[in-house]
Amino acid sequence: MPGAYPQLIQLDQKKPLSAVIKEVCDGWNLPGPENYALQYADGVQTYITESNRLDIKNGCILRLTKAPGCCAEDLYKGIQSSDSGVRCDSLKELAGVSTDVTFAQEFISRDGHLLLVKIVEDSNESNVIMTHTLTAFMELMDHGIVSWENLSSVFIKKIAGFVNTKPTDVSIQQVSLDILESMVLSSHSLFLQVKHEVTMEKLIAHLQVTNQQIQTKAMALLMALLQTAGDSERQVLYSGLVQDEMAHYLYVLQSVTLNHLEPRMRTPLDCYSQEQRDILHGLRQAAFETESENSLSHERRRSLCAKEFKKLGFSNNSNPGQDLVRTPPGLLAMDTMFYFANRYPDAYSRFVLENSSREDKHECPFARSSIQLTLILCEILRIGETPSETGSDYHPIFFSQDRLLEELFCVCIQLLNKTWKEMRATQEDFGKVMQVVREQITRTLSSKPTSLELFKNKVNALNYSEILKLRQTERLHQEETLAPPVELKERLKPELLELIRQQRLNRLCQGTMFRKISSRRRQDKLWYCRLSPNHKMLHYGDVEDDTEAPPIETLQNKIPVADIKSLLTGKDCPHMKENKGKQNKDVLDLAFSITYDVECSLNFIAPSRIDFCLWTDGLSVLLGREMSSESMRSELEILLSMEIKLRLLDLENVPIPDNAPIIPKPPSNYNFCYDFSQTEQ
Repeated sequence: MPGAYPQLIQLDQKKPLSAVIKEVCDGWNLPGPENYALQYADGVQTYITESNRLDIKNGCILRLTKAPGCCAEDLYKGIQSSDSGVRCDSLKELAGVSTDVTFAQEFISRDGHLLLVKIVEDSNESNVIMTHTLTAFMELMDHGIVSWENLSSVFIKKIAGFVNTKPTDVSIQQVSLDILESMVLSSHSLFLQVKHEVTMEKLIAHLQVTNQQIQTKAMALLMALLQTAGDSERQVLYSGLVQDEMAHYLYVLQSVTLNHLEPRMRTPLDCYSQEQRDILHGLRQAAFETESENSLSHERRRSLCAKEFKKLGFSNNSNPGQDLVRTPPGLLAMDTMFYFANRYPDAYSRFVLENSSREDKHECPFARSSIQLTLILCEILRIGETPSETGSDYHPIFFSQDRLLEELFCVCIQLLNKTWKEMRATQEDFGKVMQVVREQITRTLSSKPTSLELFKNKVNALNYSEILKLRQTERLHQEETLAPPVELKERLKPELLELIRQQRLNRLCQGTMFRKISSRRRQDKLWYCRLSPNHKMLHYGDVEDDTEAPPIETLQNKIPVADIKSLLTGKDCPHMKENKGKQNKDVLDLAFSITYDVECSLNFIAPSRIDFCLWTDGLSVLLGREMSSESMRSELEILLSMEIKLRLLDLENVPIPDNAPIIPKPPSNYNFCYDFSQTEQ
């Protein structure tokens, strides 16, 4: 006892504690032993009770102190004192002693915690007193003796106010963040109140301060909010708080947490470790349930084990540990397999037995697949990478899922088996299957699923045929966006336009048969028009029905190209104006005219739209104008595309033969023909 000579006692654990305390009090001549209790003098100064007395070790130093009930009574009165000094000392002592559950029960039985709530609600006290009040309240509530549910909205607003306002005292903010975190985790109704009261901007601001304790408490509250929120509420929280800086903090938290797995990932399996060998045999036994193997001879048992390890998908079936020597993924691959076998034993057995009953070449090797899948997940989750200073790519699923790597593995190993079957894969296709599975995982995670269930649904919906469709769409999009190099295109255009001009003029030199449209709408008369080989004259004249392209000298009329004034199309043509209102759209689309002299014109109705385009383009070239038909634009695009692709093939120094290669003789049989299924096409 402070101020008294210590006693060395032999504590008889069979005696009631009250009898022991009476003996100690008698040793110091103290009256009223019921007002005293024993307490540890060192470390956490817990009261000794009948329930914890067996924890006392030989050599323990105990202290005789006021009984918890007396202490609670004194402090209950002290915190109501009119003297602020007494109030402050009482609250400070209360904050320290409230860590003891025995005292807490006594103090709460007197409704002392409600007294603390009232002090906070009134908030007339100094910062020091308020800090002690909040600390004592938090310590009392931590024991779970009373529910958080009964707190008033005024109290919650006051606590949130300490967090939202500019700090006058950092200690008040620290303990207030602690209290809010406990509230959020205790019930959904309190979560809704806290979410309403605490502004996300302020919470993010707390993450940027230099005080590490404030940062930690703010992050703890943020995690509690995300953990308690439902899917829809979590979506709102994310959209409200995940700005660039917030995203960076979440990314760092995720990176640091996942990097705890790095040592396992970097450690190869130790073939001499009995514990690790037992885990491998545990995997084998869980899959095949070989209960009677102990009755077999040593050689027979070894042979059976090797056979079962082979079925399990290990490459080195006599010493399966060799498969796990590669790092990464090292021991992490063994951990994920073991987790899957223990957490989902039915799915594990189904995977192994289903594949061991298939043909050898079509079976999906569980162990080999698991090792590769663990490596893929390590790469996707960037385990072992130091968080970058600007990184912000985090996975919302991480904050709603304990043991993220292992749970993702359990979903993805089953997905791998499904994809293997969809691809009708053999052992030679192992690499291709793993590429598809990697794509399925990365595409699904990029959609930021907020729960494992959501991830599972999305990744299973993204089957092999969907991946093929997405690849095809992306390839086409890439060809459209990347194929036409602009500089090369512009350089090739003049050359190809000249080619089209020459083609148009050659076509005009061949000539075209046109029908005459009389006022009586009889369309049986024909005439022919063609350009002279030197491009100086247009020759035209009437022809009979069955005449092929007539020689140029048989055409009676001609117009010098130099005399042509203009080219008219559609409604502007003289022969369309004469019959205004009577012509249908088809005829209007095919009509064109050339004017020469003062009031003379030669009027055409093209036999088809292609002929219309050829003639209007050709006449535009003769008149020194730009070609403008849709046919010209289409042909230019096709020629440009072909020319660019040929140039990009880089055929320089590649000899192109003048003659076509000789066609080889047909084979004697066609047994090599393979029938592609719909999925593979």
